[in-house]
Amino acid sequence: MSRKIRGVLFDFGGTLFAHPGLAETVAIAARRLGANWDVARCAEVAAGIDRLAMLPAEIARGRDLDAGVWRDRWHELYAVADGEVPGLGAEIYRQMHDPATWIPYRDAVWTLRGLMDAEIPIGVISNTGWDVRSVFRQHGVGYCVNQFVLSYEVGLVKPEAGIFGLAVDALLCSADDVLMVGDDPVADAGAARCGIRTLLLPQTPPASDNGIAAVLALASA
Repeated sequence: MSRKIRGVLFDFGGTLFAHPGLAETVAIAARRLGANWDVARCAEVAAGIDRLAMLPAEIARGRDLDAGVWRDRWHELYAVADGEVPGLGAEIYRQMHDPATWIPYRDAVWTLRGLMDAEIPIGVISNTGWDVRSVFRQHGVGYCVNQFVLSYEVGLVKPEAGIFGLAVDALLCSADDVLMVGDDPVADAGAARCGIRTLLLPQTPPASDNGIAAVLALASA
């Protein structure tokens, strides 16, 4: 007989909510500042930001571990084209951190409310340097989440075992009782190495069906 699920941990971005792609965000920010860049230029700027953000020296700065570092580094990274459009980096940053620009996957809200109605505690575990609780409040589901375990608040990042241990303990559960739901085969799959059942969802566009409704079926089995 399979073990009953007594708590569910969700990743944030790419699992419950998604943001429009960076190239699209660059385009929106540029238009707000009076620059009508074509698709190719927006994609080029976005690719440059992504490339700089993934450099080993940049990752070593620990953006996910400190809100101040997160803010300062992303402001600088997003500002790579400020010489062409002054203020572009600050506008991209604002767009990326505006709760209204984060869009729930098709069945995400329904799934969160269904788990809450079933009295199954919910945790959100995310590698981030900003307070994503505002996104949940924006979409009317802040009350559904029992615990938020955010890397910059706890000083640990996925896939480290310690952050999963904190999240499980926060739900007053054991690892055997919890389901981890994410989309990252490296960060989120760290839960499986801690003995936590893990469901990895495909990376799909905002508002699409990413299969998250399967969580309710698993929890009720």
